[in-house]
Amino acid sequence: MKRRTFIKKTGIAASGIVASGYLYGKVMPHFTNTINIGVIGTGARGCGLTSIINSIENINVSAVCDILPFRLNQGLSKSNAIGYSDYRELIENKDIDAVIVATPFSTHAKIAKDALDAGKHVYCEKTLAKGFEEINTLVVKAQKSKQIFQTGHQYHSSRLYAHVVDLINEGKIGNILSFECQWNRHGNWRKKVPNPEFEKAINWRMYREFSGGLTAELSSHQIDFVNWILGTTPIQVMGVGGVDYWNDGRETFDNTHLIYSYPNGVKATFKCLTSNANEGYQIKVFGDKGTIIIDRKNAYFLPEGKSEKVMGEVDGVTGATASSTLNKGEPLNIEHLDPSKQALVDFRSAIINNEQPKSNIITGAKTALCVQMGLDAMYSNEIVKWSPNSIIG
Repeated sequence: MKRRTFIKKTGIAASGIVASGYLYGKVMPHFTNTINIGVIGTGARGCGLTSIINSIENINVSAVCDILPFRLNQGLSKSNAIGYSDYRELIENKDIDAVIVATPFSTHAKIAKDALDAGKHVYCEKTLAKGFEEINTLVVKAQKSKQIFQTGHQYHSSRLYAHVVDLINEGKIGNILSFECQWNRHGNWRKKVPNPEFEKAINWRMYREFSGGLTAELSSHQIDFVNWILGTTPIQVMGVGGVDYWNDGRETFDNTHLIYSYPNGVKATFKCLTSNANEGYQIKVFGDKGTIIIDRKNAYFLPEGKSEKVMGEVDGVTGATASSTLNKGEPLNIEHLDPSKQALVDFRSAIINNEQPKSNIITGAKTALCVQMGLDAMYSNEIVKWSPNSIIG
């Protein structure tokens, strides 16, 4: 059977796993004192991480893998690596020390578990795994393994974000009241497809079978951050979403609005729009002594009561606040690397020092469980509570 026919008949192109592999390039040398990385999935994220690895000492992309030939060629163009169309052949290579799993969301757990079984350290992109069962089985596998496991929530590695967490824990904003998180964009998120048979393999984010949509791909970073600050997980979540703008046959929502309720009455909202990019990516942490506003590169502190109020008559009430002039406040300056680069540096250090990374299997699993709760809440239009049977606790 021709490979193209095999892929089409077995649905492999959609699932992200292929059963027959082929090898490109030369025999790979083993790099002394260097961690050899295999990148599984050479789409935008996989190739992006490969480029970053090229700038980090003592870590090297030695192999790349993708089921789509043009994607595999992209990965090869970014590295001096050998290429595979079957990840199982890559993880059998004894010269590979660790893998990065940058494949569609629905394939993360299977590939990560196989890599652990093959004795590889694993950097698994967010969101960790799809569905409660897959999350729990991956946790069990990783905890039994002697290998390092890092979840790709890169902001959890950011020194800026860690600085903010420390300031909040030290009482900078007082008692935490609530969070407002958003990640707004203006674009349909759809990629061009050179051949219709590759639609689901390329635009997998549009289909619920493979994807968690905006919640798994974007909001998960901010959910992870809220869990980190509070040191706990939510007790319940409610939310709504819909396909209300990009009516192009997609199944995952083009706008999402979620409210997570945490212990002690703290609420966290997460909003994603794809038809309005106003203020883009932003997190606001509200306390009774002030507010911290954080984006990808900067953070600011605004003490409570420092806004300039203009008093006047509002809706028939004299002496009410007619307007309030706010700014982002005091910059919270700290030197820090690009979060993705820092995450990869941390992965290297964790392997060398045999220590748990900051973004590990447990933090990743807790966020994945929260993502699944949010998806279930929106799809079922019900309030979803944290499961007391979760092995994460």
